[in-house]
Amino acid sequence: MIGLVNYAIEPYSVELRDIPVPEIGEDDVLLKVHAVSVCGSDLHQYTGKQSWKVNYPVVLGHEFAGSIAGLGSRVSGFKEGDRVASETAAQLPSDSAFIRQGLYNLEPKRLGFGYGVNGAMAPFVKVPARCLHHVPAALSLEKAALTEPCCVAYNAVCVNSHIRPGDTVAVIGPGPIGLLCAAMARLSGAGHLAVIGIPADARRLETAKQMGADSILGAQGEDVAEWTRNFGDGYGFDLVIDAAGVSAALKLALDLVRPAGQITKVGWGPQPLNFSLDQLVQKAATLQGSFSHNWLVWEKVLSLLASGKIDVDPVLNRVSPLAEWREAFDEMHSGKIVKAVLKP
Repeated sequence: MIGLVNYAIEPYSVELRDIPVPEIGEDDVLLKVHAVSVCGSDLHQYTGKQSWKVNYPVVLGHEFAGSIAGLGSRVSGFKEGDRVASETAAQLPSDSAFIRQGLYNLEPKRLGFGYGVNGAMAPFVKVPARCLHHVPAALSLEKAALTEPCCVAYNAVCVNSHIRPGDTVAVIGPGPIGLLCAAMARLSGAGHLAVIGIPADARRLETAKQMGADSILGAQGEDVAEWTRNFGDGYGFDLVIDAAGVSAALKLALDLVRPAGQITKVGWGPQPLNFSLDQLVQKAATLQGSFSHNWLVWEKVLSLLASGKIDVDPVLNRVSPLAEWREAFDEMHSGKIVKAVLKP
């Protein structure tokens, strides 16, 4: 079969290669991939700018859905032909204390699809049955492939953040995760929702309006901190979500958050801060990190997607065959589109 392989750390070391169909163990399923979504982390590995260890060569892709083509001897609760979506924790140590707490997403030794083990940008992928969730009949597999980024956003906004109806919320970074965080904030009852970017984000900021944003800022290069001082009571936002990851985004979040407010950081960035955290102290604000998701989050998000309460139509801009991966990657990287789904 043909899979999309990231074969070296050098930038653009990604190509289609002939690879074997994976062999499954007694606790695994062989999943026929119907749809795999392109993540920003796929783009980081494509451009050689990731900040995590990659086990080269590796098949990319960790946001996927499909149907079961084969089952290991100890798999129960699933059958051939079932439509399923998969979590990302492909390998976990059996002695993990975090697994016992239901926090396997935080296990430092976990290996995920697409960087630690072979992912789903191929016709078939081996998946531990514990990772699987049934896809409701009302939800297409193309949209189900976006369950994972929706879970990242849900965990950041609905689990690790605190929003009361009417709270003001700012999201910095209108990439896929930022836009989905905006949708989760609206779903959680945000009173005024602002999404913040830079002039290069103009197209994605327009998408933010479709995701429920009341204000979009930064497309014209305006001073967002000054805008915030003139907004509402002038004290800032109850919650600021840093979905950009670059150091400047966290610095801006410190400027925008109101005293006793919260900053939730979900964006990755390897750069040093090079600025003072004194505002965090002075404002007595809470800085919360958020990473990945767990089983309960997946079940809730799949239900919300199937009911239409989470609408991914504004961000799902391209569905194309795996052979067109480069065009999809480049369109996402340039900001022309928000999200692409590939069909192996």
